[in-house]
Amino acid sequence: MLRQVILAIAAILNTLLNLYFWILLAAAVISWVSPDPNNPIVRFLRAVTDPVLYRVRRALPFVYAAGIDFSPLVVMLAIMFVQMVVVDSLKQLAMQIVASALDGRRLG
Repeated sequence: MLRQVILAIAAILNTLLNLYFWILLAAAVISWVSPDPNNPIVRFLRAVTDPVLYRVRRALPFVYAAGIDFSPLVVMLAIMFVQMVVVDSLKQLAMQIVASALDGRRLG
């Protein structure tokens, strides 16, 4: 049972991170074309991404260089890092629970 819970948490976290990655990508692409600020899609993208990007820009002032904002790239790389480290670690933990349960059955 614990294995399924951990795998579910890993899958949900991975899905949320993927979704946010694509939202960031869409917001970055849309920012290149001077979008209508009253458009509901643009307002949604800004409402979801601006708080995170603002924190990155404030913490790492060098991400805005030569008129180009690299903060979406920094957040995307952070998402990929979390997926590789946290999500994969959760999956490995679930597999170790299975292996230890099988070992316990063999010994008992």
